[in-house]
Amino acid sequence: MLSQIEQNILDDILIVEHLIKHFIKKSVFRSKVSIVRAIDDISFSVKRGEVFVLAGESGSGKTTIGKLILKSIESDSGKIIFEGEEIKNDSKSLAKIRMQCQMIHQDPYDSINPRMKISDIISEPLEIHNVGTKDERKQRVIDVLREVKLEPAEEVAKKFPHMLSGGQRQRVVLARALSLKPKLIIADEPVSMLDVSIRAEVLELMNGLQKKYNISFIYITHDLATAKYFGQRIAILYLGKIVEMGPIDDVLLNPKHPYTQALIDAISEPDPENLHREKKIRINEPSDVDVYQGCRFRARCPYVIDKCQEEPPLDKLENNRKVACFVKLE
Repeated sequence: MLSQIEQNILDDILIVEHLIKHFIKKSVFRSKVSIVRAIDDISFSVKRGEVFVLAGESGSGKTTIGKLILKSIESDSGKIIFEGEEIKNDSKSLAKIRMQCQMIHQDPYDSINPRMKISDIISEPLEIHNVGTKDERKQRVIDVLREVKLEPAEEVAKKFPHMLSGGQRQRVVLARALSLKPKLIIADEPVSMLDVSIRAEVLELMNGLQKKYNISFIYITHDLATAKYFGQRIAILYLGKIVEMGPIDDVLLNPKHPYTQALIDAISEPDPENLHREKKIRINEPSDVDVYQGCRFRARCPYVIDKCQEEPPLDKLENNRKVACFVKLE
């Protein structure tokens, strides 16, 4: 009989524990040096077959987390556990995480080599990891192009990136990620650079592939509308800290942190009548305070109290929710 801890390890494909990454920021003339706490003691887990959303404004640390998981940059401290094994900076660990965990970048124009044919772009990961024979790799390219609805696959494989639209290029990026049959995909703002008319198509495609192959996703976004459509659990980040986390419907329909409510209030309203509805949170302009002291959001929060000068812990609430706030919205 497995203990609850052992069962959780089996259920979780990825566990991030107390991850920290700070950067040194220098002024133009290097006369002033400051520390940017990009990721400051972050912990979360992703279950097998789950879509876990990392949401927040630009600069909140979302993309940095993705890079730390793939070890493209090294963390200052903390653990990344993938399939029950800690990923360390050695060739065996790196080969495992980079083969079984793939990344889809935001910009489909910059994330693929314009001088390579589509077939070479998709087969490159297979060659790097020495997967299959030349004929098997060629067939795999055709198969994944069909999976992402790029037809006729044989003709698309012969093209160069400039011959495709932005949406088609992003499908190529998705096909490249699928080529190694990964267990986890980190999708960093995968539809934000696409026309609004084709965002739904790409999200629908990703949703179908996720369910078909039971792939775990970390979906990085600032767009809560697409997050609600695609995600199952969500973590809201603000200045390198998780301020709220839980099932996505619970968090977005009944937010407990003022910053989460502010993000929800910022969502574009398709109904003109909603443009004049009362916003629940009117964010104060930040004052000249050290944001790393106490609650990160206190300089902008309309509900700030004296206790907010202390750093709030990420407290557990009901229904597997967590929130880092002394006030907690009702």
